Amino acid sequence: MNDKKHLSVSAIESGTVIDHIPAQNLFKVITILGLDKIPNQITFGTNLESKLLGKKAIVKIAGKFFERDEINRIALVAPHAKLNIIKNYVVTEKMVVEVPSIITGIVKCVNPKCITNVEKVTPKFQVIGKSSISLKCQYCEKITDQEHMEYL
Repeated sequence: MNDKKHLSVSAIESGTVIDHIPAQNLFKVITILGLDKIPNQITFGTNLESKLLGKKAIVKIAGKFFERDEINRIALVAPHAKLNIIKNYVVTEKMVVEVPSIITGIVKCVNPKCITNVEKVTPKFQVIGKSSISLKCQYCEKITDQEHMEYL
């Protein structure tokens, strides 16, 4: 193909495109957003070339628009992700994810004795590190780093 701007993953009429996902975190993004449980058409590509990340992944979700709290979940595994809102095949809005200061119900506490792992209590964390994500449990104060995060 002579055209330098060809798409590696086909366009969608309306929905959300999540770009600049680290390639190794593609399936974590799918899990965090519950994309494996929705009926929408979803297209994804991984190990695509990226000047910023070296290799990146991209997800296109037809007919789905996310709330700010859903978008911020992505920041846990893809802190440089960018979202493009598509309407009529045109990008109408661009958003950058932000790591929230409080994380609720997304990550499991690493402390097996924490009340959130013993009883039906929703895990809640204060974000204490945003460049390299680390979370402090609101209940037992145990710190979970990005390498040990287990997603609910």
